[in-house]
Amino acid sequence: MSDPLALSARIIDSGSDSGERTNRINGELSELAPGIAMVEAFGHVVAFDTGAGLLVFDTSSVRSGGQAVTALRTWRDVPVDTIVFTHGHLDHVGGAAAFLDDAVKRGDPKPRIVAQANVARRMARYDLTNGYNAIINARQFGTTRLTEFRQERFMTGFVRPDFEFEEHAGLRIGGLTVRLRHALGETDDHTWAWVPEHRAICSGDLLTWVFPNAGNPQKVQRYPGEWAAALREMIALEPELLLPAHGLPISGRARIRLVLDEVATALEGLVDEVLRRMNAGERLDAIVAAVKVPESMLQRPWLRPVYDEPEFVVRNTWRLYGGWYDGNPANLKPAPERELAGEVAAMSGGPARLAARAEALSAEGQHRLACHLVEMAALAAPGDGAIQRSRAAVYEARAGTESSLMARGIFLSAATESREAVGEGG
Repeated sequence: MSDPLALSARIIDSGSDSGERTNRINGELSELAPGIAMVEAFGHVVAFDTGAGLLVFDTSSVRSGGQAVTALRTWRDVPVDTIVFTHGHLDHVGGAAAFLDDAVKRGDPKPRIVAQANVARRMARYDLTNGYNAIINARQFGTTRLTEFRQERFMTGFVRPDFEFEEHAGLRIGGLTVRLRHALGETDDHTWAWVPEHRAICSGDLLTWVFPNAGNPQKVQRYPGEWAAALREMIALEPELLLPAHGLPISGRARIRLVLDEVATALEGLVDEVLRRMNAGERLDAIVAAVKVPESMLQRPWLRPVYDEPEFVVRNTWRLYGGWYDGNPANLKPAPERELAGEVAAMSGGPARLAARAEALSAEGQHRLACHLVEMAALAAPGDGAIQRSRAAVYEARAGTESSLMARGIFLSAATESREAVGEGG
């Protein structure tokens, strides 16, 4: 496996990834500088040898936490003094139990776990919405059997933080100073850290080598403007080493500045334009259609919309500043979808006519219109097997045109629902 710092330098300097993966999940450990290591997983684990035990950022997921511990033990055979959760997503906190188990087996003191105060609140929210989170993860990550996945449950039994902070915290561990800062971004509980002795930043998910996950349509509020502000704060520190929780680490002040500036600029452009149009009285529908990120920016290896995408960030910006009402008075207290679908189907000559028209539009590449019509057809005649097959075909075709995992996952889950309804599930 190629050296991650050399790979990121080559990609940033050339502006092209030449088909190489920038988000690697190989479980391998690389020493990035004396006393600093990264285990590339989903998400990464970053470790510093402080001289008084290891300082670890994130613990990866339940499935890969043990693998990360094993990799770290090939590097340093010393206790883990402190674990910092950069935020409370499962791929960052799920492996914590493996680190605690390792301490018990070794006879080491229990590592101190540090996090921003909203992490524990997130864990409590996950307990309240356990079933819903299982469902949306099935959609987002493309689980094929939705009916089976809905019987499962989201993670419980979280390892809670021992030490919480609100906006800033400072740690001194061995020979290292660690300055922790709270940021709003993908989450409301995000921490990034400045380690001045190494001129290093641990950025968590504030950089992920894809377009920022600031618009996820199924998750709680994201904060694109505040996310950009945190990146600007990082740039001002003039770091020489950037250690993200997904994607490649970056060395060199100029490279780090280039990447962080471009990500911040993309987010700032979306937020500014949405607010300008909101202040001018435009509806959400018009804003979504008009506000874009330049295609040249989306071709950058660290800004490709392969997970989230700008259109979703536009909607999340509206939600942050304008609430859920979209400006269309018919949508304030709408008729039930099935009643509206029935009326449209009746005017069109029946649900089958709607479905046929949807398939024709899909074949012409008019996927957005096609999805509206086929959804109405299925709502008007939910027991019609032919219409369910049309619905599956339209959403499968739509998914094939999408770049982001989130859009593909939702469209494919709709197709799976219809396939399962007629006994054709995988």
